[in-house]
Parts: sequence; C-alpha cells; structure tokens
Amino acid sequence: MHEGTLVFSFFLIFTGAALFATIALFTRQPLLIAYIVLGAVIGPFGTGWIETSESISQISQIGIIFLLFLIGLDMQPVNLLHTLRKAVIVALASSIIFAACGFAATYAFGFSTTESLIVGLAMMFSSTIIGIKLLPTTVLHHRHTGELMVGLLLLQDMIAIIVLLGLGGVSKGNQDVFDYLVTLISLPLLIAGAWLIVRFIFLPLLQKFDRFQEYIFLLSIGWCLGLASASEAVGLSSEIGAFVAGVSIASSPISLYIASSLKPLRDFFLILFFFSIGASFDFSLLSDVMIPAMTLALLYLGLKPVAFRLLLGKQSENSKLAWDVGFRLGQNSEFSILIAYIATSSLLIGEKASLLIQATAIITFALSSYIVIFNFPNPIAVKESLRRD
Repeated sequence: MHEGTLVFSFFLIFTGAALFATIALFTRQPLLIAYIVLGAVIGPFGTGWIETSESISQISQIGIIFLLFLIGLDMQPVNLLHTLRKAVIVALASSIIFAACGFAATYAFGFSTTESLIVGLAMMFSSTIIGIKLLPTTVLHHRHTGELMVGLLLLQDMIAIIVLLGLGGVSKGNQDVFDYLVTLISLPLLIAGAWLIVRFIFLPLLQKFDRFQEYIFLLSIGWCLGLASASEAVGLSSEIGAFVAGVSIASSPISLYIASSLKPLRDFFLILFFFSIGASFDFSLLSDVMIPAMTLALLYLGLKPVAFRLLLGKQSENSKLAWDVGFRLGQNSEFSILIAYIATSSLLIGEKASLLIQATAIITFALSSYIVIFNFPNPIAVKESLRRD
C-alpha cells in the first residue's frame, strides 16, 4: 500500500469512490463499474497512490462473507433443500458445457492443451457477488428466482472448490484422494455442528440477552466469521460457511433484525471488493490478450443465457424466469481469477493464459453489469422503472 497508513488508504478509496460514484450517477453508469475504474486509476498499475491491493483484497473478502450470511438468514432450510435438488442437474450440465466451449475457443487461439483446459475450467462459474448484488432484495428473499440463483451459485462454489483442490494436487505432483474425501464429508459435518451450536448455545444466549442490541450484533458477527473460518479450515470456502451460519438461524425471529443491522457493514466491504478487482489487474497488458479475451467474453455473455434458458426449461421453469437467471449469471466468477493465480504459481499455465482468464472475467463483470442494470430490475438501476430495492 501507499507509504501512509491504512487510514489514509481508506481515505483515498472511499473519497475516490464517492467522487467516481457521483460521476457515474450523473452519467447514468453502474456504480460497480465506478469502483472498478477507481481501483485501476489509483491502484498499483495506475497512479500508484495505493501501491499494493493485496491487503485491501483480503479485507474486502469479508464483504462477500457478510453477503452470503445475510442471504442465508432469509432462506428456510426446507426451501433451500428443495431448490438445491432442482438446481444440481442444471449446475453440473452447464459447467460441462461452459468448460467444453472455453477449451475449444482457447485452443483455437493457439494455446496449449493444458492451458486451454484450465481456461475452460475457469469459465464454468458465475460471480456470486455480482449476481446477488444486482438482484432486488424482494426477489432474492421472497421469490423462486432468488432461491434458484442462490442454489446454482452454491453448487458452482462446490465445483470450484473441487477444481482448486485438483489444481493443488497437480502442482504437488499427486492428487490426494483423502483431500477430496475430507471435503465431501466436511459440509454435512459443518451443517450438523452448526445446528447443534445454534440449538444449545446460540439461541439460548439470544433469548437470555435479547434486550442488549450491541450483544446481538457482536454475537451475530462472531457466529458468521467463526463458521466461515471453520469452513475454510476443513477445505470448504469461507462463503459456504457464512451461508450455513445464516441458514442455521434463519428460523429465529431475531434473524430480520440481524439482517438489517449488518447491511451497512456489508456494503462497506463490498466497495473494497470491487476496488480490489480494478487495482489487481494491469490494464497496460490487456493488448496482449485483447482479441481472445473479448471473444471469450462475448461468447459467454451470449452462451450462458441460452444454456440456462434451455437447461432450466427442461426443469419446468418458465421462459421468463430462465432468461432472467441466465442473463444475471452471464459473467465469470471471482473463482476464475483465483484459478488463474493458482495455475500460474504452479507453472501449469503461462502469463498470457493467466491474463486471458483475468481479462475475460473483468470484461464480463463490466458488460454483464451493464446488461442487467439497463434491462432487468435491480437495486442500482439508472432507470426509475427498473429500480427495485
């Protein structure tokens, strides 16, 4: 970071975010794009006012954790299980289609078989943070569209974790079956442990001290971050742990209060997240992969809506809902960038292939946000007729 303090870095980020957001609103641009552009401008590859984005990126991950926790708070376990059963076929089939198309397109541009395979794997996933951020709260919490999107994104997270484990095994020269088995049994054990703690510790404490709002706030944050850390420790993602933490107390009457009290904290960290995306990419190198990156980005922005429309249609979902979900999940995922980092550090792919994955992800983040914000109901729409909180 800049040689100044963390406080000074936050001053640059949030003052800059306010300035760029003002410009974005006047010019009718998405706020998410403003934060990414800010990162590119004042980050290490721009003016260098903030010399490294690593610390900011680590802090910003808390925003994703809180986001998944809040989603879980409003999803009843019975409804969630029903949605996951319905989404599993769509998640698996779409992942295979996206991986195959990514492999074929990348190989056609002259990349090696291994690089094409890893690029294809990186293209399988959609962004949890953007998909859910641009979904109206009323749709997310009270309609089938929200439940279906969350189910698909959670299943994609599980697939992504398996891919990351596989890449880690290859980089070490072996694939430890034990690691996969631990991951498979960790989720049910995590859910069971969460249920026991909530029933015998968490809820009794809330009932005893429910008059102290500060205590409820602290206990909720501790529970969210604690289960997120436990999930990460057993080989799952912190996001999955946070979601389980939310679902585990969704039936409690206090869940609505917890959700409303944590929203400002979530937004604080999400601004840091989008800033870190822009700050972590060297846009000066974009020319090296511009043509294949734009080709892949446009391919997936068109392919994903069609694929989800067809797959969800076979699951008896109506056409309007299927198109809606498909366009909202048209972008690549944060996991894509993580796959690029791990594969590069393991010498499985070259710098150009890594840049291709990162550039495609950022381009789809931007273009998908424009598509949703200007055409579908969302909380930050520039058109009054589409704005839904």
